[in-house]
Amino acid sequence: MRYIYIVNGRADKAAQYGEFYEQLKQIPHLYEVYTTLGEGDATRYVRLYCDLHPEEEVCFVACGGNGIINGVASGLVGYAQSGEQAARDCGNKSMAILYFAGATEDFIINFPDRSFRSVRDMLDGAISPTDIIQVNDNYCLNVCNVGFNSKVASRANELVAKGKSAHEAYTRGVINAFITSRFNRIRITVDGERIARGPMVLCTVANGCRVGGEFICAPDAKVNDGLMDVCYFRAMSLLRLLMLFPLYRTGQHIGSRAGRNKVLYRQAREVVISSKDLIDIYLDGEQLPGSHFHLKILPGALPLRLPKVQ
Repeated sequence: MRYIYIVNGRADKAAQYGEFYEQLKQIPHLYEVYTTLGEGDATRYVRLYCDLHPEEEVCFVACGGNGIINGVASGLVGYAQSGEQAARDCGNKSMAILYFAGATEDFIINFPDRSFRSVRDMLDGAISPTDIIQVNDNYCLNVCNVGFNSKVASRANELVAKGKSAHEAYTRGVINAFITSRFNRIRITVDGERIARGPMVLCTVANGCRVGGEFICAPDAKVNDGLMDVCYFRAMSLLRLLMLFPLYRTGQHIGSRAGRNKVLYRQAREVVISSKDLIDIYLDGEQLPGSHFHLKILPGALPLRLPKVQ
């Protein structure tokens, strides 16, 4: 089998990969390293490689955090869904993940008994079919956000681009969203039923359990149960939202006294998000503008090679 390690080509990410290259030197195996050229390049590269090498057994290894993981997964599943392979079957192609200090680890926290830092552990692992969310013609492996959370992500991305640390950027994004994004006119339909009426604070549609590096948005979510977990906050006073926010961080907002009649939690196979205005939805931290989004779960569509259990 050939392993293709896909690393982020952004100059500010280069320092993360020193440990990775040292590991590669010590472990003989058939591999190559591809450095992305810009936004969306990981997805394009994986799809093109699959098209040009349909018979080759390959594992694409996403080296980094949410962005590069989403890019590789989207390329692989997008190739399968395009008709080159049957749905839920990428044939002889698979994906793995290596995480390095400084990258966002929201997705890998769904596997607490595994370590994603070792090339050797990854090579000794096995494929586990994993769910992924299709959003129109795009894909989301971990969490989709709309409303408050998308406002946070938008502001945080702006600040990171200006040189702020991810933690500081996200904190300042939260403060900004408290002021500007508590009354959003967005319609959410879950398996054909409108979940609520009136303004809302936020809605997360989750395959994984954590978002933003520290918020357990969907504590019951599992990445292989064939379902999306939908967490919806109705509009509420600033005081109540401030009381609820620490619980959202720890995953205790579901069924809490502070969230009574305000926090709705559902599981679903299809979700429709729509608005009369142009809005942003964030897929694993990547911005997607629009006014109508159709989300559906693709059970077991991603052949994910998990490292061996620790």
